[in-house]
Amino acid sequence: MSSVSKHLKGIHVDHCKNTAGQPIVQMPVPEKVYIPMVQHIGAPCQPTVAVGDHVKVGQLIGDNTAPMCAPIHSSVSGEVTALVKGMTAQGIVDTSIEITTDGKQEVAETVVPPTVGNKEEFLAAVRSCGLVGLGGAAFPTHIKYNPRNPEQVDTLILNGAECEPYITVDHMTMLEHAEEIVEGTKNILKYLNLKQAIIGIEGNKPDAIAKFNELVKNEPNISVCELLQQYPQGAERVLIYECTGKHLIAGKLPADVGVIVSNVTTVLKLQQFLDSGMPLVSKSLTVDGNVVKEPKNVEVPIGTPIIDIIEFCGGYTGEPKKILMGGPMMGRALPDDGKCIIKGNNAILAFDATFANMNPETACINCGRCVKACPMNLMPTALFKAFERKDVDTLKKYHVMSCMDCGCCTYVCPARKQLSFINKLGKSLVLAEGGKK
Repeated sequence: MSSVSKHLKGIHVDHCKNTAGQPIVQMPVPEKVYIPMVQHIGAPCQPTVAVGDHVKVGQLIGDNTAPMCAPIHSSVSGEVTALVKGMTAQGIVDTSIEITTDGKQEVAETVVPPTVGNKEEFLAAVRSCGLVGLGGAAFPTHIKYNPRNPEQVDTLILNGAECEPYITVDHMTMLEHAEEIVEGTKNILKYLNLKQAIIGIEGNKPDAIAKFNELVKNEPNISVCELLQQYPQGAERVLIYECTGKHLIAGKLPADVGVIVSNVTTVLKLQQFLDSGMPLVSKSLTVDGNVVKEPKNVEVPIGTPIIDIIEFCGGYTGEPKKILMGGPMMGRALPDDGKCIIKGNNAILAFDATFANMNPETACINCGRCVKACPMNLMPTALFKAFERKDVDTLKKYHVMSCMDCGCCTYVCPARKQLSFINKLGKSLVLAEGGKK
């Protein structure tokens, strides 16, 4: 990676943001929700309720004493009707709590604004909120906000890039809740004793940039960074470089370069918890794709079945052949629409065969487009060949562990080789050999 580059490399993708400008609408409470006990990186929660219990909105229903864990709360009021063992949307076999809703949406008595006067109380509040990274990573926020080297961390970066095609919900969140996001930013700076905050927003959202510039014009320690209109500006390592000029190498945490990164929606949910005491029980997301009749930005109770959300958006106009949780570049393909919404989910996309089917691979023509596109300056074709040989030493030599899985190499490959996926397998091979170099 060049240390003198003004910008990291990337690609220009079709935006396809069909829901741009659409306000976030509240979806009615579904008949049932299925709330998984694993919605974050770390230890799964254990249910704190049993079949037959009556629960209310915001009531704790799952927790774990392990440090790397975020508690889970009920998104509805109703009766616990089953503890279901099965495959979650993350591909993990775990327990989900089935709640049959009563439509009353009674709020739990425990939902009261927290008392926060110092860092320890602030971190306790972040955990009580059940907050995780809402940009997709689902890293427990109370762990992220409590780095092992606090004296070396001085900068908060808010991720408002939203560079993936189709997804517009963060853009609308910034327009509809800018004041709360700025207030949340000020609280994070205050209680974590940080010097500055930078709000990174891709240049294709001039209204959001203008709104935040106006709101922070008298806040000397908060600034707005207009990012290139280029994918993947929202990838953590790219965002840190574009906002601060600092390189975050593979295997290191943002705190190692003095930075904490949070999605704008994460900061919003935190501020709403500080104001109301309502923990993270709902998620806003974009629903789009060429077989969705009425693409929308919606806010839904966590645990809502995807098929219920699709029906709220008018249903399908054709047979879905590919359903994605997240964007088309880094999202996860689902086997069907029977899975449920989790905390880190920011989009549901559904496509028919014309979009989902891929043409067969052909031979590499050594065009070098993958190298020119890679933000990390990797050589994907060399890594591809090394993986085919199961050559771990060469995978390490060419830094496969630096791959961010952004998919730029696959997107530009004229031979349609699944280079990014192969890099993922290559990383697994290196880890299996016990090295991360």
